[in-house]
Amino acid sequence: MASETLFEKLNYTSARRESRLSIANWVLSRPEVFSELLDFCFHTKEDISYKACWTLEFVCLERLELLFPHLDCYFENLPKVYKDQAVRPLAKICELLAVQYYKANNTELNKVLIDSHKKIMISCCFDWLITNQRVACEVYAMSALYYLGTETDWIHTELKTIIESNVHQRSAGYKARGKKVLAQITKCRHK
Repeated sequence: MASETLFEKLNYTSARRESRLSIANWVLSRPEVFSELLDFCFHTKEDISYKACWTLEFVCLERLELLFPHLDCYFENLPKVYKDQAVRPLAKICELLAVQYYKANNTELNKVLIDSHKKIMISCCFDWLITNQRVACEVYAMSALYYLGTETDWIHTELKTIIESNVHQRSAGYKARGKKVLAQITKCRHK
């Protein structure tokens, strides 16, 4: 019954913030459907996929820890997602994970985010930066890679090269985040 209801709710979700927030709150009040929501995210050929990803983003903004037991599934499927509407919220979740792991030092996440997850996140984030993605996806990828680069040196070198080669011809949002990330990399190197 829960999956039928979740499926129906996702089908009627629109891009409007209120709509996405409404279903996210519904999921938050029923955490037992979280794994089903995640499963819908990776039905990549169906429209329900990006609607589930929109919902997943809002759920993770509120309670990121619901994703922790499912990180294997999340990262195993992350490289398979290709629709713009789905990639953007998943990139945001990567940024959230990186911030919680490296900046907030979330002890629960530190126990479950393993090297294989980080490698997939690094690969996907770089792919999003060098392929034709929307700017929101790119700025989330930049931030995630900055934090990942505090542990793995070569990431900052590659990230800096990509940003510097693109920053002058891209949107205002890309420029703003790019300059911020470049400043963070410079500051990190001088520590």
